[in-house]
Amino acid sequence: MTRLSVEMLAADTVEPITSAGHAQLGIAVLAGIAVIVLLITKFKLHAFLALTIGSLALGAFAGAPLDKAITSFTTGLGSTVAGVGVLIALGAILGKMLADSGGADQIVDTILAKAGGRSMPWAMVLIASVIGLPLFFEVGVVLLIPVVLMVAKRGNYSLMRIGIPALAGLSVMHGLVPPHPGPLVAIDAVQANLGVTLALGVLVAIPTVVIAGPLFSRFAARWVDVPAPERMIPQRPSEELERRPGFGATLATILLPVVLMLAKALVDIVVDDPENTVQRVFDVVGSPLIALLAAVLVGIFTLGRPAGFSKERISQLVEKGLAPIAGILLIVGAGGGFKQTLIDSGVGQMVLEISGDWSIPALLLAWLIAVAIRLATGSATVATVSAAGLVAPLAADMSTTHAALLVLAIGAGSLFFSHVNDAGFWLVKEYFGLSVGQTIKTWSVMETIISVVAGGVVLLLSLII
Repeated sequence: MTRLSVEMLAADTVEPITSAGHAQLGIAVLAGIAVIVLLITKFKLHAFLALTIGSLALGAFAGAPLDKAITSFTTGLGSTVAGVGVLIALGAILGKMLADSGGADQIVDTILAKAGGRSMPWAMVLIASVIGLPLFFEVGVVLLIPVVLMVAKRGNYSLMRIGIPALAGLSVMHGLVPPHPGPLVAIDAVQANLGVTLALGVLVAIPTVVIAGPLFSRFAARWVDVPAPERMIPQRPSEELERRPGFGATLATILLPVVLMLAKALVDIVVDDPENTVQRVFDVVGSPLIALLAAVLVGIFTLGRPAGFSKERISQLVEKGLAPIAGILLIVGAGGGFKQTLIDSGVGQMVLEISGDWSIPALLLAWLIAVAIRLATGSATVATVSAAGLVAPLAADMSTTHAALLVLAIGAGSLFFSHVNDAGFWLVKEYFGLSVGQTIKTWSVMETIISVVAGGVVLLLSLII
């Protein structure tokens, strides 16, 4: 396991925009994060504005000239959006196509038709995990809630026995597996290999989702025994369609980018020759941009056309898929700006120097920082981008696998104990018709289990590989 070490300070470390000492920088970091937390929680300011103001406050408290702080923020924002913005957009298009074409409903109905009785919670976690690959968490929740409520009602299941596995599958994908925004930003920040991170993310996700989903749902169903609320069963997208895509074609489309990116990572490991023609081909087709673009283009023919969509409707679908992600892109970009301000202020260097004597595992430190920011802000994305900025220098001398594990440690920490300052908390509460206390006993505990189990698996893997 990689330990924090002063020797990690490479010669090409970014020149700090301030010459402040450790005490002043430490106060500046706390003040900057406090400003962000206060603006989000107390004044209900949008996370984009809060991160922007917090970045400038950090620079000011660190004693940096305002023009240099602005330059650091805008540079970080631009590089982050350039690195992950197109990927988020392509993922949103694929998710919208999957939902509107009825492809997601086809996967749900096919799996549920083969499941029943005790296997139903396992079927729900499988559905959520597969559908959660290309979908943002909130979209996945809206898409799966009708299924959860209908299955619970028709099969006379406890709502928590069915709902917790579905939520666990979505949440684990959201926090650990690219191309979701959080993992993508962390990968970009620490310069990790996306294919390796994806492979290890899936490996970590499997035991995590099993424990936090079907296994924990047994206890959650005992603690909170509530019926499915009738008023919250909305219409499913495919109910308005005359036909919808087949199960095999839909599943192949969802898994296409994952397979391409994993294939690239495998070829890189086996061949390990940048001049080799096969590796160069896979470096192109397995790049996140090409892999997701290919899935979107294939989806037009495997999802859109079978659903009877005209060229005009597919064009409108793409436009509608892009509209909701403006806020996400701005938050992610501003998080990148905050990260760059942290780095340019010399905070990363300070973390290395101070913690060199702690002998604390770098992965554990990353997890703890993400946990602290998650608890304070309620946002997994804000926790991920902020923690990634703080611990990015730790990846300087890490191996490819340990850099990927650093990303996963951050992602695991960012999911810790969702509570009243998290929009996801209220989304689950209202859809399931729970009280605040019931939501904490189920959703909040589930998120904590995901965070702890995933963090533990990451630390275990770091001892093995």
